[in-house]
Amino acid sequence: MKLRKKIKGKRNPWIIDIVTETSFLADLNYDPEFLVAKASKRGLCVVCKGSKFLCGKTRCPVILRANSLLKAFPLLKNMDVEGASPPGVFVGRIGYPYVYAGPLVPPVHEDTSLYDIPELWFGKPIEEIVRFRSMLIRGKHRVHVKKFEKAGDVIEKTRELALAVKPVDVELELKKKPKGFILLDDEVQPFGPSAPIKRLRIGNAQWDNQIEKAYYDTDLKATEAVLELYKKGVFVTRIQRAFSIGAFGLEKRRRLVPTRWSITAVDSIISKELIEKIKDFPEIGEFRVYESRYLDNRFEVLMIPGAWSYEAIEAWYPRTLWNPDGKGIVMFSDWEGYDGRTTYAAIGGCYYAARLAVCEHLIKEKRQAKVVVLREAHPGYIMPVGVWQVRENVRNALRNPPVRFSSLNEALSYIAGRFDIPIQYWIRKSKLIREEMFQKRLTEFLIK
Repeated sequence: MKLRKKIKGKRNPWIIDIVTETSFLADLNYDPEFLVAKASKRGLCVVCKGSKFLCGKTRCPVILRANSLLKAFPLLKNMDVEGASPPGVFVGRIGYPYVYAGPLVPPVHEDTSLYDIPELWFGKPIEEIVRFRSMLIRGKHRVHVKKFEKAGDVIEKTRELALAVKPVDVELELKKKPKGFILLDDEVQPFGPSAPIKRLRIGNAQWDNQIEKAYYDTDLKATEAVLELYKKGVFVTRIQRAFSIGAFGLEKRRRLVPTRWSITAVDSIISKELIEKIKDFPEIGEFRVYESRYLDNRFEVLMIPGAWSYEAIEAWYPRTLWNPDGKGIVMFSDWEGYDGRTTYAAIGGCYYAARLAVCEHLIKEKRQAKVVVLREAHPGYIMPVGVWQVRENVRNALRNPPVRFSSLNEALSYIAGRFDIPIQYWIRKSKLIREEMFQKRLTEFLIK
């Protein structure tokens, strides 16, 4: 959905009419700059006002986001924010190489560790995820990605937070009151209000011992640091957080990495290393199907006997994030053969997140296979929460016993009964499935 045009005027009357936070509505001192809504060029949201579901979704993402932001509003009475950071940090990408970086701080003093560990979110309703993510207030400090060591006290303390293993008490003094934006954008994760930083103070940060060693080893390349930490059992998201804040790599080559880029980079680095090990394992001996359901995303993971290769296919129904205005289903796909790929996958970070989950499973089983990850995204997935849900959905699928088949046709027939989209559409879009169905092998001629 293209949501670019800001609603004009000092206030957003229809937003005030539909939110359910009555204590907020009664607040006559409401600052209209705190909450800004953006609607489509066609004015669909303004016409709908969250009640007619004209976008085709089963719940209104604007209302969900607004209610979550408004719960944080009473806690933001001034420009000083005090709370326990999960710990969390965020590095933006707009304006690269000059970007905004800073801490994520909820204005509450409690155990907030869950707020920034996606590995622990699977199974939680989207309302809960949006609620605690919207509590995270983002402090922003502009810095050049290659000159962050000279950027001053704010970035130094932000890095300390990024390396911490437990919540850290933070005092955040802002230059102006934080603003919250209701954005329905396919790339924006649930997020709290933000504002430029005037001063940042943090309590004692207990660093992750393994990450700390990698940070102080200025002769260790970033890729090697990522792989060593993963082998030692450090959460992927903690590695990604440290990677983004420039904690790894040769001393003179360290730099900040936008958070979105660091997530995909770490998924790619780890899975690429695992693939080289997988190639030495024997092939599986039957066709398998694994499955997972979460946030109205349906995943079917098909494993085919053969040498390593991988494919990811996504199908988006009309009125979903990647197909907002379409009248039919839109499908995206990308793949790689035994020798891997040299270009960035067309479907983005989801490709690498799912690949990591697949590789972890094959490493555990000490087998290799052709793997096709199929995803059907339905309108119930009302707003983006990040590529972590793809990684965790596939991980969840592979934790469960597979359904086994003796032929590809049997496996595809089973998948056909689990998806709404006819199986022929998946076959047409899939490079690996069509190759398995129609390509002749040398051994077939030798047998004759």
